[in-house]
Amino acid sequence: MCQDMMRAEIWLQDTMGSQKGIEELASKMGYSSSQVRRRFRHYFGLSPGAYRDRLRLEKAARLLIHTSSNINQIAGVCGYRNHSAFSRAFQRHYEQSPRRFRQAVRVSLKRRLNATEDFHYDIREQPSHKAVLTRLYRPDRLRDDLRDWLRHTPGAEALPARLDKAHPVAIFHDRPLEGALPRLDLGVQLSGGDANLALPPAFRTLHLPAQRHACVPLQDIGQLDAAVLYMACRGVSGEGEPISGDAPLLLQAGHGLELRIPLL
Repeated sequence: MCQDMMRAEIWLQDTMGSQKGIEELASKMGYSSSQVRRRFRHYFGLSPGAYRDRLRLEKAARLLIHTSSNINQIAGVCGYRNHSAFSRAFQRHYEQSPRRFRQAVRVSLKRRLNATEDFHYDIREQPSHKAVLTRLYRPDRLRDDLRDWLRHTPGAEALPARLDKAHPVAIFHDRPLEGALPRLDLGVQLSGGDANLALPPAFRTLHLPAQRHACVPLQDIGQLDAAVLYMACRGVSGEGEPISGDAPLLLQAGHGLELRIPLL
């Protein structure tokens, strides 16, 4: 993946709730708007504007399912100027209104709760921290050992040696609702003394804010989707706390895996 276009895609994700235009992105990258549009379409198959619209609608779908926010609030958070514009865009993409989509998926999740595998979890407040990450598009299935997976990730061999003992972490952007634009951030969680590092071009530092998480121990990576589904079903059914729809994290410490699902 071209590093510039990776940066562009991440910028589109980070600014999806704003009205910032492609001209601002082009200026930050030192390209013309037409160059950005042409190169972005080459790598992602969509124009930058269409790609961001897709990200906005996928985020809106997660918020509709998992939160009690009203449709006006969700439209604003996802970068739409008004309820009508959001509803038209959502109807075109999902072929049903936001209200009908919310009702249908919630009913489906409530029905699936008793058929899902049970998982033990506890709820913890995770302090703010930073992570060093690279972005992968349409990634292969993760291995049980995240560190082994990271060793085979382009650019990871150039990470500073002192990160060798840091805990590997993966962040999934297409769960709990599967997205058409699957992306995975893979890297390591930083300790307090690792804030200023010289990183290879494919990696960036991301600040993860303090947040409550449902923390689910997993026996292996094969349990990931079932665990996310279980927590989503419980939240919608009222038997557990509602999840926020933000990207879940998978952390490895020693030989164990822990799934952390952000809560409201």
